[in-house]
Amino acid sequence: MPRSVNHVASRARRKRLLKLTKGYFGSRKNVWTVAKNTWEKGQQYAYRDRRQKKRNFRSLWIQRINAAARLEGISYSQLIGLMKKANVDMNRKVLADLATNHPLAFKAVVDRVK
Repeated sequence: MPRSVNHVASRARRKRLLKLTKGYFGSRKNVWTVAKNTWEKGQQYAYRDRRQKKRNFRSLWIQRINAAARLEGISYSQLIGLMKKANVDMNRKVLADLATNHPLAFKAVVDRVK
């Protein structure tokens, strides 16, 4: 009995992946094995960096809060400690937004916890 190979399905599968790698440079976009490897690696980076993005933003918020707090004569760690004591529940994202876009509101928060 002859070997049965489903060319339609395998071609469709390759075509679908080559469509996903459209825009890549050189053979990464049109050579099946290279395209498959680069696409898989890209998926790994995407998975990893969705988690790293959260870390990076938290770090950025902390830097912005620290810079604004030092203009008010207090360090970041002191500010967070005083906020915990005063039961001022405000996350770092909101604090950083206040520090950059509404400095008077940030100053009011700092004065409230001092």
